[in-house]
Amino acid sequence: MINQPPASICVVLTSPLVLNAFLLNHLHALVEHFRVTVCVNTEDTPVSHQLDPRVELLHLPIVRPIDLMRDLRALFWLIQLFRSQRYDAVHSVTPKAGLLAMLAGRLCGVRLRTHIFTGQVWATRRGFSRALLRRMDQLIATCATDLLADSVSQARFLEEEGVCPPERVQVFGAGSISGVDLARFSPEPGRRERVRAALGVPLQAPLFLFLGRVQRDKGIAILAEAFAQLAARHVAPHLLLVGPDEDGLSDVIRSSVPGRCHVVGLTSQPEDYIDAADVLCLPSFREGFGSVVIEAAALGRATVASRIYGLTDAVIDGQTGLLFPPGDVAALTQALEQTLDPALRERMGQQARLRAHADFGMDAVTGHWLAFYQRHLGR
Repeated sequence: MINQPPASICVVLTSPLVLNAFLLNHLHALVEHFRVTVCVNTEDTPVSHQLDPRVELLHLPIVRPIDLMRDLRALFWLIQLFRSQRYDAVHSVTPKAGLLAMLAGRLCGVRLRTHIFTGQVWATRRGFSRALLRRMDQLIATCATDLLADSVSQARFLEEEGVCPPERVQVFGAGSISGVDLARFSPEPGRRERVRAALGVPLQAPLFLFLGRVQRDKGIAILAEAFAQLAARHVAPHLLLVGPDEDGLSDVIRSSVPGRCHVVGLTSQPEDYIDAADVLCLPSFREGFGSVVIEAAALGRATVASRIYGLTDAVIDGQTGLLFPPGDVAALTQALEQTLDPALRERMGQQARLRAHADFGMDAVTGHWLAFYQRHLGR
């Protein structure tokens, strides 16, 4: 009997940031059974040294903004690659990579073409911009053979908006693209004291944390306004923002309540800041799921978040955190004020931790990815 070579999977994405944050564990499991190639713009951000060395890494000349000429070059590059390598499957993450990879995969006859939706940029847009970006997602759905989403509420949103027919989008388990590394996001003795000392935050002060890309779509402006109102009534709370400032909002945050608002840039150790904080704040206007919520939950932290699709899967209102209407400064202020109660924070944090361990362990989510490909590509 002649042994067949392992089936081949090509994963296409735009930035190594997504690869580093969400896919390393999945790729490590997949490469045990399949030949795996990753196509990404390696000039955008360094690729993690933790990427399994058995994974073939190729530089894809792709950029996040719409750029017709560069996008066409990236599309032709993928077509040539798919024709020469004859992959059994193509899997895309992020909108631009999804559009180009699904188009190229269909044109080249790749038999399994899978895209995972992790949030819609156009959800907060209006007019022509919304229509164009929504149409791009419809084209992705048309070219793909299989569609995934990282939350049930996002899948329903895509169906309601006519991006794809009902029941076309699959969700693995309880949701999330990657799950949470329960070993990494666990309490560490002395870390809270060390981080707070470095920030200049008193050990007993309630510390609210935003962790992610600092941009307007994440609700940073209303968070600053709500915290200013809270700080006017309570002298103890502090606010910490951790993440790359993409919209130049850091100075606005610092000036909102001088001395009690702290800003840290991009970090490779988010667990340090979660462990130092008391409550995670995520006042976003759009999210596919909100992975940072379950990272905070694994460390026993409750979340105050906007009531939008994606986050309604990550947070159970009144049990693992509090939800408020998106953009409502008064409601956000009230929710933050509620969490000044240590007993409430403790109760919701414990429930959040139990749920993170029960439903969102990284290995469990990786198991769903592996089972999906073994089911479709098993020799």
